Amino acid sequence: MASHRNEKVNGQIQRELSLIIIHKMKDARIKDSNVSITRVKATPDLKSATVYVSVFGDETQKKVVVELLNNAKSFLRSSLGKVITVHSIPALKFELDDSIEYGMHIESILKNLKDNKATKDDQELKEENEEDS
Repeated sequence: MASHRNEKVNGQIQRELSLIIIHKMKDARIKDSNVSITRVKATPDLKSATVYVSVFGDETQKKVVVELLNNAKSFLRSSLGKVITVHSIPALKFELDDSIEYGMHIESILKNLKDNKATKDDQELKEENEEDS
């Protein structure tokens, strides 16, 4: 279970990294891809942190953006050190977060099931009415 301090630091890293990526990164591939930091998970000792990002685009674009962020992690870490007041800034590791897409996939499955059930119910009702006639 994460401590209150760790949760607070995770939130602060998430907010500040989002701002740094939006305002300080110059690479057009990152700016054009609509990158969102979905969550940060720092180790309890704050030596390292995994940053989960959501990227709008195809699989190739997503991989490119995550690779660019991992290549720029020293710049991002030093920029983070200028705005966050913790003893040491954690080493950053960026990973793709596909939970939003997974959620959308589950939602489409549920909608499909609901639509199929409604169609089946309508068909059964129609058959019952034909039998009664």
